[in-house]
Amino acid sequence: MHKTEIKIPSREDILAVLRQAQAPLTREQVYEHLKLTEDQIPIIEKRLNAMERDGQLMPNRKGMLLLSTKLDFVAGRVAGHRDGFGFLVRDDRGPDAFLSPREMQKVLHGDRVLVRITGTDHRGKPEGTIVEVTERKTNRLVGRLVSERGILLVIPEDQRIKHDILVSPKDVGNATPGKVVTVEIIEQPTRHSQPIGKVAEVLGELDDPGMEIEIAVRKFDVPHEFNLLTMNQAESIPNEVEHKDLKGRVDLRDVPFVTIDGEDARDFDDAVYCTPSNDTKGGWRLLVAIADVSHYVLPGTPIDQEATKRGTSVYFPRRVIPMLPEKLSNGLCSLNPGVDRLVLVCDMIIGPKGAIKAYQFYNAVIHSSARLTYNQVWDALTDPQSMAAKAMGSGYGDIENLYTLFKVLFESRQRRGAMEIDTVETQVMLDPDGKIDKIVPKRRNDAHRLIEECMLAANVCAADFLERSKHPSLYRVHEGPTVEKLQNLRAFLRSVGLTLDGGDDPTSMDYANLMKKIQGRPDQALLQTMMLRSMQQAIYTPHNSGHFGLAYPAYAHFTSPIRRYPDLMVHRSIKALLAGKRYVPLPLDEREFEDFDPKRRVDKAEELARWDQSGNWFSSTERRADEASRDVMSWLKCFFMKERVGDTFQGHVSGVTSFGLFITLDALYVEGLVHVSELGTEYFQYSDSLHELRGERSGIRYRLTDPINVQVSRVDLDARRIEFRLVQGVKFESLMRDPGSAKPNGKSGNRPQRQQGRRTNPTQLQNAVQDAGKTAPVLPPEESTSSRGVNKKRAADESRSKAAAEKKRKEEIQKAKRVARPKPATGSKMRTAAKKPR
Repeated sequence: MHKTEIKIPSREDILAVLRQAQAPLTREQVYEHLKLTEDQIPIIEKRLNAMERDGQLMPNRKGMLLLSTKLDFVAGRVAGHRDGFGFLVRDDRGPDAFLSPREMQKVLHGDRVLVRITGTDHRGKPEGTIVEVTERKTNRLVGRLVSERGILLVIPEDQRIKHDILVSPKDVGNATPGKVVTVEIIEQPTRHSQPIGKVAEVLGELDDPGMEIEIAVRKFDVPHEFNLLTMNQAESIPNEVEHKDLKGRVDLRDVPFVTIDGEDARDFDDAVYCTPSNDTKGGWRLLVAIADVSHYVLPGTPIDQEATKRGTSVYFPRRVIPMLPEKLSNGLCSLNPGVDRLVLVCDMIIGPKGAIKAYQFYNAVIHSSARLTYNQVWDALTDPQSMAAKAMGSGYGDIENLYTLFKVLFESRQRRGAMEIDTVETQVMLDPDGKIDKIVPKRRNDAHRLIEECMLAANVCAADFLERSKHPSLYRVHEGPTVEKLQNLRAFLRSVGLTLDGGDDPTSMDYANLMKKIQGRPDQALLQTMMLRSMQQAIYTPHNSGHFGLAYPAYAHFTSPIRRYPDLMVHRSIKALLAGKRYVPLPLDEREFEDFDPKRRVDKAEELARWDQSGNWFSSTERRADEASRDVMSWLKCFFMKERVGDTFQGHVSGVTSFGLFITLDALYVEGLVHVSELGTEYFQYSDSLHELRGERSGIRYRLTDPINVQVSRVDLDARRIEFRLVQGVKFESLMRDPGSAKPNGKSGNRPQRQQGRRTNPTQLQNAVQDAGKTAPVLPPEESTSSRGVNKKRAADESRSKAAAEKKRKEEIQKAKRVARPKPATGSKMRTAAKKPR
């Protein structure tokens, strides 16, 4: 006798009932609408629960069921974390929503999803449930092929992806276990199953020369090979400027422009020329000529589409992934000496005190007279009798004019309130195998700053021109500190006897004044670091709100169109204005681009939406390039330190988290972690606002810049992590807490516990004033709280040796308390014509 099969209404049947009702229904009402039998109800109960869990239905306060619409959901991108959980990075720029490891089983890092916000955690941060995966972004990834009990897996190199990829033996190709491979995902993960893939590419062994770069470009999805259409178009471009291209351009080939770049530069975006102004009041005429990339890269062409995907050139040690094919980047668009080149010129009249009195933009052709390096220019300026100066011949006078103008512009910058933060940058010297031989500080001189000031002036004029003309474009926006970061900074400054003026809305001048106050203090580096960390990240956006760090009301990137796509868009906007036209970016979405009709009129709302999309996209490609570069550098540094395990070094605290201290070695400029468990058996309090770890019993505290001696204990190449331990018997100079002093705000107790995974290097702080577009990769609060520790058990009886050690330590504390503490301490006028310089 056969058992009768119970027919169960589908999820779509249930959703249809609620859509038709157009009102909340009780479960009983749903059963009535579906005409369920008694046998069906227990099963449909489970289905309703599952639909609630997945966000398709949601109960109201009375327990009645509502149909979730997409308006109830939040769209965004999944950002995975190496510890298994993740976050929704929202499209509407709202606060990130926490995604549990259970939710992350459904997706891979980078996927686009709809999330229902289900509540908040104990800190008030939103938590969510993934309702729908709208787009699978991770279809290929790089990793190592391994065999575990006869099962083949690819372990992703990206620590943000915690799924191992199952590979069938028939889909391995010629790869063998241990090889680095690229795997194509053929079945995406679900809550109950792992992703399945097949090997698409065998890269080689992990320690092969250049493998770290091959991994990084695939790990961060950096486009690194030009397609056939792009290469064919590049080949069709002439090798030299053609006569027909000179029509409508100002001929500046008799003006002695020069390029000034680093010794290893190959693409030259900019050339400069300066001469005293004819104005009787003094001043200068500065011409900044920028490669006219937009003349050769037209919207929608294969080269343009590829450049859009890349967004920026990516720089690695000994290798560059260019935004444009080499024929353009190093050839026809590069302002090489002795050849004609097409340019877009920003022609400025600058007053004797550094104010830009007038400017204009025009298309031109130039013939660069010399390719100079920063070191050559600096040698010539410091010694007019040097070989470098003599080699310049009559051009030396032009360099002197540039240097005189630089000093005036620099003084104007200081009066304006722009921030000047002096940080130590480093460069790696590689051996023939592409591995680090040594790491040395990068020397900056006034030749670097000279060019920097010229570029800043041109960028400001570009932004001003676009804003005055009311033509949409991308601005480089750097907003002031958030309320939370400002509160943390003020709390820290109070602890060292300093204040930041400006109340709840400090200006860049308030920051600049504080930076002047701290010059020469022993803790200057610490204070500068804390001020930098209070800043927001600079972004590209069509909505101008100024540049906080540079103290400009409007700022745009105009000077590097060979290596940055936003600069190319700014060029197109300016050239459209010069021609009496309007530049509207093409759709970024591939499907929209394919359906795009160039003859269709685009309304203002759609136009602004495209600019918004462009700003978001090119901000993300910039971050992607930074992450890839940092990843390669981290791998190289780990490889460099692998042979130094057991060696002892002097260093200083460069980062403080709840789970330990990050130490930068003074001689090697390499950073590693001293885990909190290495600090001793006592309980250490972590203060987020003061950025310190403080022993609860002893009062000993570790803060940024404190000197410390460490031993290299472990190097993990896979996790890009270096671990240190404290050297026994070293006298530390960390400041001690005064008896009776108030406990720090924002503290959280953290006992020793091993933290797995890796952390972004927090010492690679980029100067916001120089607008490199990088922010200090500060550990997010979620990462800190993920390492809740447990105190190590203390022995019931302390031995006499421990008691003696405790007594000696207290003596050191009292001695440290006696160590002296440091004492606290207008708009430009538009002109339409400018005469050709003689």
